[in-house]
Amino acid sequence: MVKRYPTDLTDPEWAILAPFIPPAKAGGRPRTTDMREVVNAIVYVLRSGCQWRMLPKDFPPYQTVYDYFQNWRLAGVWERMHNTLRGDLREAHGRNRAPSAGIIDSQTVKTTEKGGSAAMTGGSAHGGASATSSWMCLVSFWW
Repeated sequence: MVKRYPTDLTDPEWAILAPFIPPAKAGGRPRTTDMREVVNAIVYVLRSGCQWRMLPKDFPPYQTVYDYFQNWRLAGVWERMHNTLRGDLREAHGRNRAPSAGIIDSQTVKTTEKGGSAAMTGGSAHGGASATSSWMCLVSFWW
C-alpha cells in the first residue's frame, strides 16, 4: 500500500490495530469499504483537526467514515484499543500493565470579572469535550 498522507498507518501499525476492528455483521451485505482506509481517514481527521466533511476524496466518503467512528465508539472499540495498547506499552517499559494512579493537571486563567456561567464562552458552556478530542490520546500513541 502506498502512503499518501503522513497520518496513514504503516503495515506494522495496521497489523497491531486490525484485530480490534469488528467483523462485518453476519447475514448482512458484504463489506465493500476497506477498513484500513476507514482507520486512515479517522486518524487523518483526528490529527489534522479538519471537519468530517472536509475529508480528502482519497478516503472513503466522510459519512461512511463518521458512521464507523461513531459505531465503534458506542461499541467500545476505541476504549478497548486504547487500554490494550497502553498496557502493551507499559509492559514494554517494565511497568505494571494497568496504571495505579493518575494525575490531573489544570490551570485557571482569569478571563473576566464576572463569575459562573456568565464568564463561560459559548464553546465551553456545554461542559464536555468533543468526541474527536476524546480520542486524540489514542492517535498520539503513534507519534
